[in-house]
Amino acid sequence: MSRLVPAPDALVGKRFDVAIAKMLGISRSKAADLIDSGQVRVLGRDIARSGTLQAGETIDIDLVEEQREPEPIANDMAVVYEDDDVVVVDKPVGVAAHASIGWTGPTVLGSLRDRGVRITSYGAAGREGIVSRLDVGTSGLMLVCKSEQAYVEMRRQFAEHEVVKTYHALVQGDLKQDRATIDAPIGRAKVSDFRFCVTPAGKPAITHWDVMERFGEATLVSVNLETGRTHQIRVHFSSIGHPLVGDPMYGANPVLSEELGLIRQWLHAKQLEFRHPRTHVWTTVTSGYPADLAQALERMRERHREH
Repeated sequence: MSRLVPAPDALVGKRFDVAIAKMLGISRSKAADLIDSGQVRVLGRDIARSGTLQAGETIDIDLVEEQREPEPIANDMAVVYEDDDVVVVDKPVGVAAHASIGWTGPTVLGSLRDRGVRITSYGAAGREGIVSRLDVGTSGLMLVCKSEQAYVEMRRQFAEHEVVKTYHALVQGDLKQDRATIDAPIGRAKVSDFRFCVTPAGKPAITHWDVMERFGEATLVSVNLETGRTHQIRVHFSSIGHPLVGDPMYGANPVLSEELGLIRQWLHAKQLEFRHPRTHVWTTVTSGYPADLAQALERMRERHREH
């Protein structure tokens, strides 16, 4: 597909690869690849990925269409609540919220549509109906809007922090307190496109946690998010020296992960509480632990009993 786009005012003065990443909703490294391959350029002048976008310039976007395999379907994704307005799924690990450049696995949206579920047309292209999402490596409850009314109202509820999202996480080490709040801004880490970190330049992020069970070498906590930043729970616990078990990206001990049989972070979206967008009835949906997390937790309990 080929299109000409005027340089957006908000991106004038930015590095070209940063501007393209923002415009196309892709990573900076992917944007750099598109620039280097000539699929994205500025009309009338040569510009490198590190060049600066100028006011009044026109960007020529001519992406090579990739032959795509049909998206695989997550047949094991359970629907735990559904009516005419919303559907809440129990997302398995390894399923993305929606399609994105470079992702070839199953998605929540694709799998719902494959089952004939109607999703509202409201929302960004490719992300219709999604008002809150989970990482590929995180399992648990995710709400998708079927009606337009639901999308508008649920987006408001999430934005105003009226929705209560409860996660369970197994973190390394013995947390000193029984409950606490982590209030620290989160932004993209300079060392990687994919990692985030606590940084004064980041967006506000607030995480509340309560201890549920202690094992000495690890602690099971219930977590409530006041904000919904990418990787928020993983980044916040890592920042206080207690990374999630099974999360080497943020400093987890790989030996402990292996001994517990974990190949992803021990994190599950356990409960979702919201006011129904049409009836206004307070609605609570819960999810059980998937097999890999349940097995790892039981192994942790056995280790604790043996000591």
